[in-house]
Amino acid sequence: MATNKTLSASEIDDLPYRPCVGIMLLNEHDKVFVAQRIDNPGDAWQMPQGGIDQGEEPIEAALRELEEETGTANAELLAETPDWHTYDLPRELVPKIWKGRYRGQKQKWFVFRFKGQDSEINIDTEIPEFSEWRWADMSTLPDLIVPFKHELYTRLVKEFSYLIK
Repeated sequence: MATNKTLSASEIDDLPYRPCVGIMLLNEHDKVFVAQRIDNPGDAWQMPQGGIDQGEEPIEAALRELEEETGTANAELLAETPDWHTYDLPRELVPKIWKGRYRGQKQKWFVFRFKGQDSEINIDTEIPEFSEWRWADMSTLPDLIVPFKHELYTRLVKEFSYLIK
């Protein structure tokens, strides 16, 4: 599908969701790792996430994405969502992202406790996705993300707030 093709609402609705994982990385002070995407400069911050490769289990994808996007795998698994969460891209972005093959993403989310020092985090990875990073309060996550992921981040905060001491 061409990236400049206009898709009708029904064509978009018929597209599948891209299988993906998301990672909420908590530090020792219960702050969450968030970063600004290189390809979307502005005031939007997100948690690490990425696609699941063919034949890969979600937890394997989460560990791979954690290391690819933060430069570290020094973390302990705390929790995962029992269900998959979905979000839809804004309709005008569908033809431009993932070559127009997906309407959005279905994500399995994992929470890890970071066991290292901030100096271990390196977003200048082989294929960098982020320009900056910081630690944020979990309650602020929905206000930091792009608007079309606001509802997803609200659900994640509600689902994982029990992990905050």
